Amino acid sequence: MKLQAAFIFLVGDADETTRAVVHAIGCRNYDEAVSVAKACVADGVTAVELCAGFGNEGIARIQQAVGPDVAVGAVKFDFHPALGFRSGDRLF
Repeated sequence: MKLQAAFIFLVGDADETTRAVVHAIGCRNYDEAVSVAKACVADGVTAVELCAGFGNEGIARIQQAVGPDVAVGAVKFDFHPALGFRSGDRLF
């Protein structure tokens, strides 16, 4: 399956000069996602946005891994189409 995804974000004061570096990293499971999140934070990332495949347990694991000074957010529809319409909590 070829996944096509878009990440669209809002910045209140955006104009034609607004730029952001966004890392989009696919992970096989929560364990890999924890490792990737830690590496991103070590490289200076201060906010992590998780896809809807992360259930509540997965979100908590990432937050615990990166610590309280890193903002962790998640898109929520909890039944992700790329995971067979299941939550990562059921799979990992």
